[in-house]
Amino acid sequence: MSKVRDRMEDFKDAVRHSAISMGYNESKLAAIMAKFIIHAPRQRSPFTRAALKTLESIGALEQFMLKHRKDYVDLHRTTEQERDSIEHEVGAFIKACQEQIDVLKNSINDDEANSKGWLGIRTDYSNADTIAHKHGVVLILSERLHSVTSRFDQLRAIRFQDSINKATPRRKPKRIKTSASTDTSNSNNLELREPNEFQPEPLTVQQQLLDDETRALQVELTSLLDAVQETETKMVEMSALNHLMSTHVLQQAHQIEQLYDQAVEATKNVELGNKEISKAIQRNSSSRTFLFLFLFVLTFSILFLDWYS
Repeated sequence: MSKVRDRMEDFKDAVRHSAISMGYNESKLAAIMAKFIIHAPRQRSPFTRAALKTLESIGALEQFMLKHRKDYVDLHRTTEQERDSIEHEVGAFIKACQEQIDVLKNSINDDEANSKGWLGIRTDYSNADTIAHKHGVVLILSERLHSVTSRFDQLRAIRFQDSINKATPRRKPKRIKTSASTDTSNSNNLELREPNEFQPEPLTVQQQLLDDETRALQVELTSLLDAVQETETKMVEMSALNHLMSTHVLQQAHQIEQLYDQAVEATKNVELGNKEISKAIQRNSSSRTFLFLFLFVLTFSILFLDWYS
């Protein structure tokens, strides 16, 4: 087995002689020779820069959630306004990341539209791998954002569950329906008493008004408590539905990826089928030509034999 020879030094000498022959000065020659040692960084495409920026945004969102996790979950560390502010900032983060991912998807759609020629036929087949790679990058970013949002949904569910647990020990005050029962019980007790012991204390008009206002306030507070508990329950259900919807969206993303792979495979199969059809057409034409020549030679031979006999 022949040994491999390193020709790098010969290549450097050839480059040096060519630069000197072209009139390069010492500074330009030194810059050219330095490129053999320190390679220039590869220029990144706009799509790659945008994807890395989106990944950094998702990482910043994750760090923000880890930083404020205890403040958001623990009811004794912060107030409701501060927790609402944290939730608002996280929602703004998620919206910005989703918009960046949508921009990447639109750029991929533009590349697919530009790579197709007349009648929607793909003209640049080498670009299909690049577009598939971009779809994979967008899918990875979507899954990363979905994992972060699902964790925040869990924190939100914990917060609302704690709020419900905090409100649950407060028993609903019974509606004031004991007036008739108290009256009947008092009347029964008074009937049991002796006539000499019966000394009723009549209520004044002011006390009656205070009792009515107290009953009205109790009824109003009871209705408000019911409304608050119902609202909290609905918020927890909405959070669960949001998490379920995001899970279904992720499943649809996987299905879309599978459909894309199947579409690429179907395109390749169609191309192979077209090639096989063209080969079959060529074979058919050649066989017809051979058959025509065979029949012509056979007919000519019969006529020649008939003439010769």
